[in-house]
Amino acid sequence: MKSEAWIFVIATVSLVIITPAYWLLAHDWTGTSALVMTTLLTLMVSVYLGFSASRLDPRPEDRKDADIADGAGELGFFPPYSWWPLWCALTAAVIALGVVIGWWLVVIGAILGLIAVSGLIYEYYRGVHAH
Repeated sequence: MKSEAWIFVIATVSLVIITPAYWLLAHDWTGTSALVMTTLLTLMVSVYLGFSASRLDPRPEDRKDADIADGAGELGFFPPYSWWPLWCALTAAVIALGVVIGWWLVVIGAILGLIAVSGLIYEYYRGVHAH
């Protein structure tokens, strides 16, 4: 994780340099506040990755003496296909469209959204892919 932390540290340092330069050149409140928030977000991620890298054992990617075989094995759980993200996106679109058309459509989209999100969350408790 040290390499990822260094990438975000470099991004944070560059944003610390760019943000005041942008303010001095443009005097734009919107862009400057967006750059300040982006700087703080990259700082937050770099601090988190730095603390995580110092507390965890080094991964094979972080060690100089590692072999390719050290990275072999299970990488994690990757879910199979799922239709639930499609339904979640469609209900989010119905809710956004409901703000334009009428609030009654927001209520219908929220009810369908609760069903879609619960289906996404509990997908691996029932059916073919149950654990």
